[in-house]
Amino acid sequence: MKFRVENMTCGGCARAVTAAIREIDPDAVVNAAPADRLIDVTSRADAAQISAALDEAGFPAIPSA
Repeated sequence: MKFRVENMTCGGCARAVTAAIREIDPDAVVNAAPADRLIDVTSRADAAQISAALDEAGFPAIPSA
């Protein structure tokens, strides 16, 4: 699953995004590209769960192709 995270602008943001996703799925694989503001997630959680976790962490995400 790919998401656009507009306010992920640095490595610290990428770590926070990764931590938020791993709170709901500790085995999730998150590849973050802060410069592009994109994340690619492999997880047992679905897109809605990931979006909700990111919203709660202060990083609203939009599903991306």
